[in-house]
Amino acid sequence: MEKIKEIINTVLANRGKAPITDINNDSHLRNDIGFDSLDLAELTVRLEAEFDIDIFEDGIVNTVGEIQTKLAPL
Repeated sequence: MEKIKEIINTVLANRGKAPITDINNDSHLRNDIGFDSLDLAELTVRLEAEFDIDIFEDGIVNTVGEIQTKLAPL
């Protein structure tokens, strides 16, 4: 979870947005964290580079918990 938070904060910083201090599995990428489509695109690229997985390959991912589920097999 800490690595996901680090990546999310990198995306936020690159877009001039304030970092988050706390996330959980229910944290919604758009509603709670404030991501837009460009942020989600950068998140996808960064997660793929870090974990070698496309989290959006099987459809939309909306929450941090859904990212965790996609990364669980790794």
